[in-house]
Formats: sequence, C-alpha cells, structure tokens
Amino acid sequence: MPLLSRKKLLLAKTESVYGTDPTPTGAANAILTSDLSINPLAGSSVSRNFDRAAFGNSLNIKTATFVEISFMVEIAGSGDADTPPAYGPLLLACGFSQTINAATSVVYAPISAAIGSITLYFHHDGQLHEVNGARGTVSLNLDAGGIPKYAFTFTGLYVAPTSTADATPTLSGFMTPLAVTNTNTPTFSLHSTDVVMNACSIDIGNSVIHRDVVNSERVDIVDRAVAGSVSFEAPAISDKNWFAISKAGTTGALSIIHGTAAGGIVTIAAPAVQLINPTYADFNGVSVIQTQLLFAPSSANDEITITTT
Repeated sequence: MPLLSRKKLLLAKTESVYGTDPTPTGAANAILTSDLSINPLAGSSVSRNFDRAAFGNSLNIKTATFVEISFMVEIAGSGDADTPPAYGPLLLACGFSQTINAATSVVYAPISAAIGSITLYFHHDGQLHEVNGARGTVSLNLDAGGIPKYAFTFTGLYVAPTSTADATPTLSGFMTPLAVTNTNTPTFSLHSTDVVMNACSIDIGNSVIHRDVVNSERVDIVDRAVAGSVSFEAPAISDKNWFAISKAGTTGALSIIHGTAAGGIVTIAAPAVQLINPTYADFNGVSVIQTQLLFAPSSANDEITITTT
C-alpha cells in the first residue's frame, strides 16, 4: 500500500531539557495544522573531490543533517481568558515568553535569552519522524475575508524515522476561528488612525541556525527582525499624509483586535512601527496604500505582543 499524503499529524511538546524527548502524546499535544510539510534531511554536504584521470563525479559526504517542518495554525483564543491556547508551546519555541494573568489574559512577548525548545512528532501514515530540540520562526497573516493564520517554520535535530502507528489526536483545545471581517476584527489601528485594511502580514523574522560542532549540536535563535506589510484604503493627503510620515521615519503604534467574545479574542500590539516605501495599488477598483512595515523595540523585547483574552 502507498503512503497517503493526506494522513499527516503533528504533535508538539515543550522540552524541559534541550534536545531530550518529552514524549508528546496525541491526547495532550496534538496540533491542528494545515499545509503541514517536512524536509527530513535538510543540511549540507561536501564533495570528496577526487583527483582522477577521467571525468566524473566524486561522492558527497553529509556534513550537517537537520529537519525542517513548516505548517499553518489558525489564529484564535483558547476559550478561556487565562488559559494558554493549544498552540502556545509553538510560540515559546519561537522566542516568546508566556505570562498568564489570572482571569484576564495570556500574553506572549519576545525574548532574547533562555528561549524554549520543543520536540515535534511528525506522523505520516504509519511513519514517525521525531524532531528534537526544535526552534523556529513564525509569521501572522490576516487578510480580509480569510481565516487568520500563523505560519510556522521549525528547525530541529535529526532522529532516524521509524515505522510507528499514528497517534490518535485530541484537538478540542483548538477553537473554531473567525474570518477577518468588519464585525470579527473590530480594531485595526496604525499610527493612531483606524484604517480600512484588506491585507496584513507580520513576520517575527527569527534568525534560526543549526550548529553541529565538536561537543555540541543544537538549534539556536540568534537574532530577530520583526517586519511586515499592510494594504489599506488610501485616504486624502489632507486627512493623513502617509508619505510624509514614511519620509520622516516616524514611528507609531499598531493595534489589531480580532475576535468578539471572551476567550476568543486575540490582540496584536506593537509600539513603534515604521512605514517603509508606501505606494498606491488597486484593490477591487479602490485605491489602496501598500507599504512594508518595520517593527522597532520601544525599550527592549517589546516590538510586538500577542495577547489572548
């Protein structure tokens, strides 16, 4: 029987010791994903580059082997204001801290030290690819009329795959998401101005490296550069001169609130966002401004926060 491409499942669990398998289970650690894919043998190789008297290839030797996994997860709350969403461990392994405020909220904020790691189990129709010591990066995509999603990419340590029965997932911790609409996304404010947004993406921009050197193999996040893009209806220059704001290098706050009911609200906030090269474009016959965004810290480790309430 061939392997069926549709039969894929991801488990993710936070590691207490880096690179040590905490044994995720389908009942407690299943992730509801879309577009799940794996590169089981990422890495580099070098040619042996023989001297010889005739043309021909020299064999390669693998010099670094790691695993890359990418997938999307819907942006939604947990159902309870102070319960971390089921995708919380993924954010922790992307360089975020998690703060639980009793009866109020769960806040994810970027950090630059003591970054968490996870073990991932990629089940594929009876085959198991285990990935230890995984860290990664994430982008957030909110397009009007679509389902808001996180796009995760993780890099982790290679473990030889095995033929193992697929886990049975419990996915009740994942709320049904709300589409990005006027009703469901009540706030989109940029530089203290409510703009009519039709597309927005935010890339956390972690620099993730795999290091395999003597006495150490690990995956680390070594830098972060949060950036993004947004498209919104162009106002009259007399109402808001976005071009002058960009030219002056002025920064301002970004605030996005998605969701309407307690337990299902996700707030994305950034204190110092700069517009880079805004230009006009067409969206369904309406003139819009498309611009790149640069997210700067106001003090340190505060370029962006993600809060569920």
